[in-house]
Amino acid sequence: MARRSEHSLEELKALILSAAETIVIEEGFSALKVRTIAMEIGYTVGSIYMVFTNIADLIMHINARTLDAIVVQLEQVQESSAESSIEAMASSYLRYASQNFNRWHTVFDYSLSVDSKISAWYQEKVDRVIAPLEVQFLAFAPVLSEDQRKRAARALWFGIHGICALSLTGQRDKTDIDDIEETIALLVKNFMRGLSLSP
Repeated sequence: MARRSEHSLEELKALILSAAETIVIEEGFSALKVRTIAMEIGYTVGSIYMVFTNIADLIMHINARTLDAIVVQLEQVQESSAESSIEAMASSYLRYASQNFNRWHTVFDYSLSVDSKISAWYQEKVDRVIAPLEVQFLAFAPVLSEDQRKRAARALWFGIHGICALSLTGQRDKTDIDDIEETIALLVKNFMRGLSLSP
């Protein structure tokens, strides 16, 4: 077991996040307990609260790492047109969600209390997930204002996420990813068609 003097605060933070992520990946969000993390890394519960303000802070940091991983996945998409790029991003998002279900689901499964606010740094992580779509809308519909592009990207992304969430949650073993991809492709095609016809 590690002792407090063996790790700097940054090293301890990395240990905690790594142990917490492993629990989430292997057992799901409901298994995440501060006491379990403490036992796993050989520190006290109090040591964890020296690094993270509370469980919400810890979960936000875990989820931020998941959002970063999603962004990396989306940024690898290289297609010739805006529509095919968005379709490929949506497919990439679905595959990430399916292959990393517990991590992905934790981002949306944990809700902050009514009094809690999302930190600016965390909101930036969320915005980075949607940003690649905004770039595609710039190419597809350059006449849209920046605000319109943001709204269009968010509306489409919420639809894509909704299909993933409804299709994967609770029935992953029975879910055919190809069928979900077809549904997402239908949404993207019709959304883009509607956007190109709008005044």
